[in-house]
Amino acid sequence: MNTALATEEAPYTYVIGIDLGTTNTALAFVNITEGGAAERVIQLFEIPQLISAGEVARRPVLPSFLYIPGSFELPPRSTALPWDVDRTHAVGEFAREQGALVPGRMVSSAKSWLCHGGVDRTAPILPWGADPEVGKISPVEASSLYLGHLREAWNHLQADGDESGGMEEQLILLTVPASFDEVARELTVTAAHKAGLNRVILVEEPLAAFYAWISRHESNWRDQMSPGQLVLVCDIGGGTSDFTVIAVREGEHGLRFDRLAVGEHLLLGGDNMDLALARHLEIQLIGQPGRLDSRRWHQLWHQCRKAKEILLSGESRVESADITVMGTGGKLIANTLKGTLSRRKAEELIIDGFFPFVSPEDSPTAPPRAGLTEWGLPFVQDPAITRHLAYFWRRSLPVLERETRRTSLYPDYILFNGGALTPPSIRNRIKAVVGSWFTLQAGEGWTPVELENPRPELAVAAGAAYYGLVRLGEGVRIGAGSPRTFYAEIANRNKEPSESTAVQAVCLVPRGTEEGFEATLDQLSFEVLTNQPVSFQVHSSNTRLGDRLGDVVNLDESETTPLPPIRTILRFGKKSTAQNLPVRLAVRLTEIGTLELWCRSLKTPHQWQLQFDVRQERDAHSLLPDTGETVDTGFIQQAQDRITTLFSKGARVDENPPERLIKELASILDLPKEKWPTSLIRKLADTLLRDVSTRFPTPRHESRWLNLLGYCLRPGFGAPLDDWRIGEAWKIFPAGLQFPRQAQGRSEWWIFWRRVAGGLNAGRQLRIFQEVFPLLQVDERRRRKTAKTTARSVNPQEQIEALMALANMERLPVNAKQDLAEILLKRIRKEKPKPQDLWAIGRLGARIPFYGPLNEVVPAQVVSSWLNILLSLDLEPSESSARVFVQLARRTGDRERDLPPADVEKVAFRLEQLPHGSRFKELLDDPYGALRSLEQDWIFGETLPGGLAVVPDTLE
Repeated sequence: MNTALATEEAPYTYVIGIDLGTTNTALAFVNITEGGAAERVIQLFEIPQLISAGEVARRPVLPSFLYIPGSFELPPRSTALPWDVDRTHAVGEFAREQGALVPGRMVSSAKSWLCHGGVDRTAPILPWGADPEVGKISPVEASSLYLGHLREAWNHLQADGDESGGMEEQLILLTVPASFDEVARELTVTAAHKAGLNRVILVEEPLAAFYAWISRHESNWRDQMSPGQLVLVCDIGGGTSDFTVIAVREGEHGLRFDRLAVGEHLLLGGDNMDLALARHLEIQLIGQPGRLDSRRWHQLWHQCRKAKEILLSGESRVESADITVMGTGGKLIANTLKGTLSRRKAEELIIDGFFPFVSPEDSPTAPPRAGLTEWGLPFVQDPAITRHLAYFWRRSLPVLERETRRTSLYPDYILFNGGALTPPSIRNRIKAVVGSWFTLQAGEGWTPVELENPRPELAVAAGAAYYGLVRLGEGVRIGAGSPRTFYAEIANRNKEPSESTAVQAVCLVPRGTEEGFEATLDQLSFEVLTNQPVSFQVHSSNTRLGDRLGDVVNLDESETTPLPPIRTILRFGKKSTAQNLPVRLAVRLTEIGTLELWCRSLKTPHQWQLQFDVRQERDAHSLLPDTGETVDTGFIQQAQDRITTLFSKGARVDENPPERLIKELASILDLPKEKWPTSLIRKLADTLLRDVSTRFPTPRHESRWLNLLGYCLRPGFGAPLDDWRIGEAWKIFPAGLQFPRQAQGRSEWWIFWRRVAGGLNAGRQLRIFQEVFPLLQVDERRRRKTAKTTARSVNPQEQIEALMALANMERLPVNAKQDLAEILLKRIRKEKPKPQDLWAIGRLGARIPFYGPLNEVVPAQVVSSWLNILLSLDLEPSESSARVFVQLARRTGDRERDLPPADVEKVAFRLEQLPHGSRFKELLDDPYGALRSLEQDWIFGETLPGGLAVVPDTLE
């Protein structure tokens, strides 16, 4: 029995370990009611699943694939299961095989999507790039279906009608990558709850793999290992690469294990290797990469995965594998492509491409992502896993030196796990690379001792089950406190904008803290503003040492990772007025492995839990420290007073014409409006928003208010509390304009919504679209009819402003964007297009969104038709036409978003005719570089405020 106190009671029959993998899902279990601790046997649960249409069989693993059949695609009851004859989808082996034939209906890599901040992971976005008629689901829902299948299969076979044996009644250990952040962990728990598993505990996959090794050597591991030795766990699965270092240490009761270091999240694994092979075969088959359509590309990827498993298997003597990609439509046979992948070429592409010899001083580089970026997932740019490993080891050295006190540091043992490391040739290469780093310390020809792992595809599930026994007080425990330190950023009112990017923060959870830890930061008092929006930023670091609970430290951006922000309103009191409230911060590292943060009032019993923003669409914008001017606070107050006076009741137009306001503010602030920094314009916006129900004295006041507020709030996001500001501004939409008959006011109305569109959520954007779209019909008879029923009509100028506003609403559904584009294309066909028309088309069909989710990008085939209409019009070479061509045809590396190569080539030819065509061609071909300030401005439609920068989704 381990020396730690048992952390679980045992009202269970079974302990169940589940490895919810990117490629395969496995389940292992232990019956804890039979025999004593010494007789416990970890067993594999062979999972019943569809292996072909209507045929169910048990398999060691459940492939993590979901297939959603068309209405008449398969014979009736093809997806029936013994426990659900009416099941309409398939998961597992049949889903994988059928999905290879019809990839547009297959969901894969759901686990990778769980940690993709570029999309709403709770929204129905999968299958990625599927046709509209395919019913989509969210990454969370897909994960829950895999877990739900396990629960149903277990209850059908193992529980056998006994409620106490049902999976939901057992102790369940669910594995996640060690590098998963708090949001991905919470989403994994949510998926389990959706599957009916309400009591799950998370365990990190590299730890589980090591626990599996311990379970096989529980009686003799102390004979093999000595105090101070280090074990490097290298876990490379289908979607992620995880590195962990575990130390052997002398404890009070003999030798023990402690986990010392954990790597950063790397979305890089076996899937990427399969894609690299597929890219090579694509060139072999048709001469160029990127030419196969999505369906045939998925066929090729699927066959390359199979070929890799055969060719690189240590037991196989096959020297080559034939690859066949069937044609489509009526040319099924004629367009069939055939190629060959040799063992030598596969080893060269995978071993040399992903596991090259590198120096221990190497750091990951960022070359073009050929063969890596597919399916919209943000894979890391450098495919060399050994380079990432070198960087991880080097960053971990301070921790390892302090904790082991060894003068010569190197990994004595290495444990390989994950399906990608099944081939012996890959494991041997990694050992050789690691051995080359430590020739001076360990001697020429030294390599770390490999700890055997006979079934890497099942080890994590088995180790998770063993960890369940550890929690019950049995077995050998690994000291695995938090590998990271967590911090809450606090306001530093004395910091000047020109100072360093370091942030001041308080330590919430010190490194090494065990699960179940709870604490209140009694040594520090905080103040929060109640009944107003507040934002909390939490950071984590796996490299900082020595920080203790409550320590206030300065964090450099190079040593921490920010978690998604916590945005909330702390409701307090019946009057809901804003007031400063003294609070204490409390923190809890839960038993299931997630972080909880609380605010507790010092005056009352109130307490508020602070939730991470798991719906954050993308990390595509950030507010940098203002690089513009620093404005005297006295001048700011004068400017705010001038705004208040102008828009107050009884203001006289003859004394204070609203048209002068901008010039007056520029004079007061001694700064032209183009140089107003973000911090300033948001303060002016707050002044304008103090009473949004204000009745304006004249139409000119209303127009100026809309114009200035839109300017100060643009682009609607990027600064703290912008969510609240947009919520306040939204209050004017239901009421509409105070002076609706004034043409200037109506134009300013749409300019305002265009400027702040980035801050509007999907529901608000859709409401604006639904109200205005009927008024925008190009057909004159339909427009006159609409005007009669709505008592409303739009003039040409208002129409183009409204179209531009809607075009800037990237959260609109794809079909709404297509409807808007149809209106614009009809306008363009009828008359010479205006720059505004081209700008709007470019925004609607942009391949790389400015701020919106990738799942609302218009499909490539639709945008291809738009582009070819524009090309057929023989537009005059200009900056406006170049911009729309770049927006529509820009390469992203995501085959579902990229236009056909022929379209891109046409655009490249057009761009060559421009004086500055090389600049536009660079943007067309290189999605990886950050957008220049100039390009950001023309994508947005005007200059962005100082301090805001946008990063393309490919850089996440």
